[in-house]
Amino acid sequence: MADYEKPLPRQADPALTQPFWDAAKRHELVLPRCLQCSRHFWYPRQACPSCLSPDWEWTKASGRGRLHTYTIVRQPQNPAFNDDVPYAYAMVQLEEGVRMISNLVDVEVPDGVQIEMELEVTFEDVTEEWTLPRFRPAS
Repeated sequence: MADYEKPLPRQADPALTQPFWDAAKRHELVLPRCLQCSRHFWYPRQACPSCLSPDWEWTKASGRGRLHTYTIVRQPQNPAFNDDVPYAYAMVQLEEGVRMISNLVDVEVPDGVQIEMELEVTFEDVTEEWTLPRFRPAS
């Protein structure tokens, strides 16, 4: 694993988000699911945004979805990403009904990127401590 010199995610509340990152390290995508109304939600928070129940659990997600929207980054705000342009910054509508923001990989940017294209999660082990979920065209 080469040295990764790009910014890594900041955890606003590690007690809430660490299970997500632990699952990513195992190459699993997990989502919070409310124990009261059974809805999945994203991002993790103290209570379900649908019914306000504080009771929820992490559940394994399918890792499949569709491209809801995207933008092509040609001039990154952080110079650490200069060598990556152009790249697609995407909002993915997961089968579980939630939308997650990530990068698209393994696709020609911009010509290969299409709204509603089917996607699947893949994982990039960027450091010993961090694994990042990305999305690629579904096989």
